[in-house]
Amino acid sequence: MKVLALASYPIEMAATRYRLYQFVAPLKARGITLTIRPFIDSNLSASMYKRAEWPRTTVGLMRATFRRLREAWQAKAADVLLVQREAMMFGPPFIEWLASRISRCPMVLDLDDATYVSYTSPTYGRLGSALKFFGKTDHLIRWAKVVICGNRTIAEYVSRKGARSVVIPTVVDTESFRPAAHTFEKDLVVLGWIGTHSTFPFLERLFPILRELARTHPFKLKVVGAGKSDIDIPGVEVESLEWSLAREIEDFQSFDIGLYPMDTERYGSEWVSGKSGFKAIQYMAVGLPFVMTPVGVCAEIGEGGVTHYPATSEAEWQDALRKLISDRELRGRMGQAGRMHALAHYTVEAQTDKLVHALQEAVGQTT
Repeated sequence: MKVLALASYPIEMAATRYRLYQFVAPLKARGITLTIRPFIDSNLSASMYKRAEWPRTTVGLMRATFRRLREAWQAKAADVLLVQREAMMFGPPFIEWLASRISRCPMVLDLDDATYVSYTSPTYGRLGSALKFFGKTDHLIRWAKVVICGNRTIAEYVSRKGARSVVIPTVVDTESFRPAAHTFEKDLVVLGWIGTHSTFPFLERLFPILRELARTHPFKLKVVGAGKSDIDIPGVEVESLEWSLAREIEDFQSFDIGLYPMDTERYGSEWVSGKSGFKAIQYMAVGLPFVMTPVGVCAEIGEGGVTHYPATSEAEWQDALRKLISDRELRGRMGQAGRMHALAHYTVEAQTDKLVHALQEAVGQTT
């Protein structure tokens, strides 16, 4: 079987890397060739969210659009078209319409996020939101033979639209994402967070909590991917690094405690509930205890009090972090329990079987 995958972003973005590229080899072993065509390349992705780079970004997007038109016709040679979120990050679903209707290639849609919920772009404001054409997701759901969903919340939305859904969570290769081979004694316990500029406001909500906690429990905060070189929290030593693909696993392994805050007040419960909970799976895979806001699927991942602590209020966050900072043995037990949970529930091998079945179903090969 030949599968043509159209993704919005290059391999540096988690959705493309973990929902497409890491399945190339396992699918090949099952007789399925997965060809991935990102809409923007790595260079354009680096300038995309810098407003000062808009001339370069505009030219790059125009070139990417013409290239995408050619790729839509290439769907004629594929058995299945796999669209990860959307073929292009702006405009109506014209490319998907060309590939699935004109080229007559059965389409499978992959939604790891609640892309059907509108929001205001933190970089381009209302203009960016208008260009996103949020209504396209509903069209894609209707056209797809099967919709692969990152969690139950998204699957329920898809089912309400009358489409066939299957849940495949975003996972990591647990052979690569694993506890560090060696641990070293540190002067300070390291609280860590890895994300993007768009999710950094989630972490900012914890700053007052962390400032108060540091009065009695010294620690270091390591932030990766926030897009800010200087982060100031009185009384807290903060290290802020740019995200790096080559350093990704090492950064996770360098933490003692993972942070996974969510903010339903600012972003709305529907959008936040559609998040995949992927960070929790990454934390568990490397054997890291963590504290997480139990919203949406995040209330279902892991086992509260065993693999992590769920926390909603400021008091719950402070209590959970105090326990973990103060008790090294507790961190070890929780981390080990999380690692075992990841191996039992979130392996690439198990999710590959589900993906194969969804692709076969799209072309009528299942019984």
